[in-house]
Amino acid sequence: MGVASVFTGFFGMMGLLLMSFPIAVIMVILGVLGGVLLFGWPLLNSMGPVIWGVQNENILTAIPLFILLGELLLRSGIADRMYGALALWLNRLPGGLLHTNIGCCSLFAATSGSSVATAATVGTVALPNLKARGYGARQALGSLAAGGTLGILIPPSVNLLIYGSLANESIGQLFIAGIIPGIALTLLFMLYIAAESYFIPVTGDASEEPRVPLSEKIAALKHLIPPAIIFAVVMGSIYFGIATPTESAALGVVAALAFAAREGKLSLEFFDHCFRQTAKTTGMILLIITAAFMLNVTLALGGIAQTMTQWVASFGLSPAALLMALIVFYLFLGMFMDVLSMQVLTIPVALPIVTAVGVDPIWFGIFIVLMCELGMITPPVGMNLYVVQGVRTDGGPFRDVVLGAIPYALIMVLFTILLIFVPGIVTWLPETMLGR
Repeated sequence: MGVASVFTGFFGMMGLLLMSFPIAVIMVILGVLGGVLLFGWPLLNSMGPVIWGVQNENILTAIPLFILLGELLLRSGIADRMYGALALWLNRLPGGLLHTNIGCCSLFAATSGSSVATAATVGTVALPNLKARGYGARQALGSLAAGGTLGILIPPSVNLLIYGSLANESIGQLFIAGIIPGIALTLLFMLYIAAESYFIPVTGDASEEPRVPLSEKIAALKHLIPPAIIFAVVMGSIYFGIATPTESAALGVVAALAFAAREGKLSLEFFDHCFRQTAKTTGMILLIITAAFMLNVTLALGGIAQTMTQWVASFGLSPAALLMALIVFYLFLGMFMDVLSMQVLTIPVALPIVTAVGVDPIWFGIFIVLMCELGMITPPVGMNLYVVQGVRTDGGPFRDVVLGAIPYALIMVLFTILLIFVPGIVTWLPETMLGR
């Protein structure tokens, strides 16, 4: 299959997306129709085992477990108390409670693995406090939308799980590789908030926050223990080789259930809501992944990856130039597609291209996730923008969220460029801890 055919298929897919076809349907149409045109009806016989294999992939069992983990933390009230505890420690910094938004998002991300859940949960808890203390809508909503994106970078991450499954890379190494970039991006967001508040003071800034005795702050730290323990259980069990990622997710769920029981939250209604939401989200994710693998059969048999690799190699781009071009490509793609769709459609083609020029596949996993994060706050289809807009109660304009998120999007682009030229930020920790 030639390059012209590849681009015809890509733009055909974009056209179907603009016509509001579900992404899973589009991938099945392209995979089946393209495969039949290329290889005839016998190709369908090879798709059955692929579908069966995806549904029996052990590593994908971790997806519903991590989603359930986030639901348990949300419905048990742990997130609410976590926000209150962080507010006591961070509200005196320049920018006040905006730092608490970022800090709480990063902590919740370290246990839930979902950006949408992070943005929705922290937004629901934070917005009433921010409104009561007079914080500007643009700054408050922008920090929540951007902070929510940390959910797919800081491990455990559902999106890193999906990348590892598609790329056949170690989930444990991907999780560990995301720790330093996740912490660094969190600190960069907070540094921006402090710098902005210095030049453009926010309403309800640190100077207006009441001073809290140190003893009260120390007492509030107990509310940070549950997420810290869950993170230690999940990541520690993977690092020490005690459990696989799927088993570590199950251990995290057990720990979350124990904390929910301690809070007296366990009930039939509690379980009904958690399990229903988990089933809905998991069903959507696995349907898209299955459709992606069906499309990948056609892509593999058609030699798409080899064709695109040779085409890109003909330009003689350096690894840095190629990755810069991919940043532009993903910026464009993020304006029209959701995170999961971007991953499952581009990884099978992009990964062989970048590894052919010497890019580390673990490093590229973090790069892909950062690009997906960017897509979550890029209009018009940035999911976190709509999630944060949806949890606000003042009925304000959508442009508040968009304008508030733009500075954070620029920070993420600059941070990604930094990772291109200093890849050790990503690779050092997994190389050191796991002896890569």
